[in-house]
Amino acid sequence: MTAGRSALAVGIGIVVAAMAAAGWVLTAPRPVDPQTARAVSEPGDPAAGKIVFFLAGCDSCHLSPGQSDPTRLSGGQELRTPFGSFFPPNISPDRADGIGAWSAVDFANALMAGVSRDGRHLYPALPYPSYARMSVKDVRDLFAFLRTVPPVSGRTPPDALAFPFSIRKAVGFWKLLYMPAIAQPLAEDPTDLESRGRYLVEGPGHCGECHSPRTFLGGVIASRRLNGAPLPDGKGKAPNITDGGLADWSESDIAYALSTGLTPSGDSLGGPMAAVVRNLAQVPEQDLAAIAHYLKTVKPGGDS
Repeated sequence: MTAGRSALAVGIGIVVAAMAAAGWVLTAPRPVDPQTARAVSEPGDPAAGKIVFFLAGCDSCHLSPGQSDPTRLSGGQELRTPFGSFFPPNISPDRADGIGAWSAVDFANALMAGVSRDGRHLYPALPYPSYARMSVKDVRDLFAFLRTVPPVSGRTPPDALAFPFSIRKAVGFWKLLYMPAIAQPLAEDPTDLESRGRYLVEGPGHCGECHSPRTFLGGVIASRRLNGAPLPDGKGKAPNITDGGLADWSESDIAYALSTGLTPSGDSLGGPMAAVVRNLAQVPEQDLAAIAHYLKTVKPGGDS
């Protein structure tokens, strides 16, 4: 009987050890694949990257506190969430405090895979589940543009997260649940109206990050994407921007509101959308038209 119990205990121990090893491997940080790494390392176009910068709203989180110049990117503005406070980092080309010493691959790993320069998981306060859908061209162009903005010194405070969300390794399990399965990133952006609109909304524009309800773990509920949700700081709500929520808006109404902040009823878009409007006023009209067209194809409940 004792020998049988010992054998059972050994067997259970082996199973537990195997499960732990499998979990460790499955949740390990996974940088971009070698093909993507080579592609993003090719020279980018800073002028094209400037448009990506405004589409992606980089300054909304990384703008230096008290600054109005969107190219002053020392970060540090507190981002309050149900899980604690995040302090977006310095992404200026300062070599000591920003990303001036980063390679294009370092940048792609952060943006597309949620992996830090030192190989750790990044928290999804950086909306990399959306940025993972970006094209290789947009990523390298954006990196090229960020190298042209002024270097700004200063490091941001460490994130202040409640336990157990402070366990960075757990982000690996989160990624298993919520990272999109993308076999190979797009080489370049789609060009036809609807596909480009989908790309801009789901990729660099990351509209679903604010306008979609989330699970208790903070992952977007895919079946209700863009159906509206409480804002991360708990103050207000991002509205439904599917065709159901925008039923009384035409495509031109949507495009006009995105560039001016003025709604068909004469109201103005405020709160976090004020920064979005400020950025989208800098992008080509055809991109706004593509976004508007795509949003009118998205049906309530997440189906399009």
